[in-house]
Amino acid sequence: MHNRKTLLLVDDEPANLQVLKNILSADYRLLFARNGSRALALAASEKPDMILLDVMMPDLSGFEVIQELKARPGLRHIPVIFVTALSETENETQGFELGAVDFITKPVSPPIVCARVKNHLSLVSMDELKSTRLSVVQKLGKAAEYKDNETGCHVIRMSHYAQTIARAAGLSESWSETLLHAAPMHDIGKIGIPDNILKKNGKLTVDEWHVMKRHTLIGAEILGDDPSDLMQMARNITIYHHERWDGSGYPYGMNGDAIPIEARITAIADVFDALTSERPYKRAWSVEEATTYIRNQSGMHFDPELVDAFLHCLPELLQEKEKWVE
Repeated sequence: MHNRKTLLLVDDEPANLQVLKNILSADYRLLFARNGSRALALAASEKPDMILLDVMMPDLSGFEVIQELKARPGLRHIPVIFVTALSETENETQGFELGAVDFITKPVSPPIVCARVKNHLSLVSMDELKSTRLSVVQKLGKAAEYKDNETGCHVIRMSHYAQTIARAAGLSESWSETLLHAAPMHDIGKIGIPDNILKKNGKLTVDEWHVMKRHTLIGAEILGDDPSDLMQMARNITIYHHERWDGSGYPYGMNGDAIPIEARITAIADVFDALTSERPYKRAWSVEEATTYIRNQSGMHFDPELVDAFLHCLPELLQEKEKWVE
């Protein structure tokens, strides 16, 4: 039972603490404080998973306690639920503005207390999982760069380009943000390509080119079958970002709408950045040259509607380009 979550219960009335103890002690490890100062000391030393906080207390009010918690970097992430006899709306408004996640009114109802605590703890777990996954994704993208001639800024720029194009194409804000986080992994499979091919200065032989093309499928193997939206999208991008609208791409020669839209967007973002960046084997193209190339490849390499979206948001793309200059 060591993995039980820890709750800090704060109330100046022992009877109120006893009521909460009866409701919660079976499922959680409990800490108790009878004033705000003690609550802050316990929060700092014990780092509880959640704080249930009375509002009206003699030394520091609950509002003052939460302000102090939010001012401390190590404590500001702890979710706070106010447990209070105050029912006026302005108190609730003030509490939410100060960063509380919920209000429970006294006299408390045991099922409501249990449900609210459980729900908010599971939301925190989801957020932690999301940020951990995101951090792993970014590190994977970085790992691929170490193998390749690309620079770190390429991965950052092209993923911001992809997000901007997605928005311009009318895709939702949250979908576009997932794309921002998934796109850096587009070339993760290059980890599995031998250096003599990946870093070759001259033209690849037919056999070498066959090996090189495998980075799309190696990437899919590395990412596996994770069910999350982020990893599913990353896997689609990894496999399909070299497919072409007219069916002349690889690895499967897919065409048109059969290619997942995240891969079609990433293809434009990736090519635009590659063309406008200097590489050991080529000069950087001007924005005009690169834009003309992408416009001319509409309906061949690229989805025509997405080319329109790309042209529409070009000013924003150029702002991103300035932001992440080498």
